[in-house]
Amino acid sequence: MMSDKLIIRKLTEEDVEPLSAIESASFSMPWSAEDFAALLTRDYCVYYVAEVDGEVAGCCGMTNICNEGNIDNVVVAEKFRGQGIATALLERLLEEGDSLGVTAYTLEVRVSNASAIHVYEKLGFVSEGIRPNFYEKPTEDANIMWKR
Repeated sequence: MMSDKLIIRKLTEEDVEPLSAIESASFSMPWSAEDFAALLTRDYCVYYVAEVDGEVAGCCGMTNICNEGNIDNVVVAEKFRGQGIATALLERLLEEGDSLGVTAYTLEVRVSNASAIHVYEKLGFVSEGIRPNFYEKPTEDANIMWKR
């Protein structure tokens, strides 16, 4: 069950190190602290952080290119998974995107990541193709999903 103390807020410089640690624990090819720090300088990127009881629990964000939102990253720390945090983050991101005039959203997800695919489908994303061998470590196809 999700904590009563979940806060969804914009990415700040203080989030860079905790998010880098969550990435390293979650992905075989994680984003670095420098990658997260660079987002703070890009006005075409929108990133939100989930904080639970004062602890950074995850983030998600997108790059807005010509009113299409490419969802670049969604990550939740293992101890916070299964509590609706990714859904809450994505709902906030989609709300912000809509207010910015984004008319379509896309993302790639490993074809084996059934729990993430379920979250995306619940939010209205549909599979529109496969990118063969998109991911490395291990090599795996990507499911290309869109919400239009």
